[in-house]
Amino acid sequence: QVQLVESGGGLVQPGGSLRLSCTPSGKIFGVVAMGWSRQAPGKQRELVARIWHDGNTLYADSVKGRFTISEDNAQRILYLQMNSLKPEDTAVYYCNSDHGILGTRWGQGTQVTVSS
Repeated sequence: QVQLVESGGGLVQPGGSLRLSCTPSGKIFGVVAMGWSRQAPGKQRELVARIWHDGNTLYADSVKGRFTISEDNAQRILYLQMNSLKPEDTAVYYCNSDHGILGTRWGQGTQVTVSS
């Protein structure tokens, strides 16, 4: 079964930057959109950003102007560029692929910690 593999998480100081990557382990079909979500301790998982194949994007209000979602269609990699990071961005970040009525596939998550 194809898996989504995230990388790029880590510890960063407030105001710093990180770039997350998500690479499928094989070919995936029927993808409506790709996205990133996050879950902080004691909180529900929330949408961070989403991108459709026509290039349209959607961002959570809390990350607008700081985060950028993008795709490298040739390499089949999904990115999340995170700038001006804040302590409240600390969470496990998950990549996902939306397959419409067939459901959503999730990665295993990568930890992002913003702390001085």
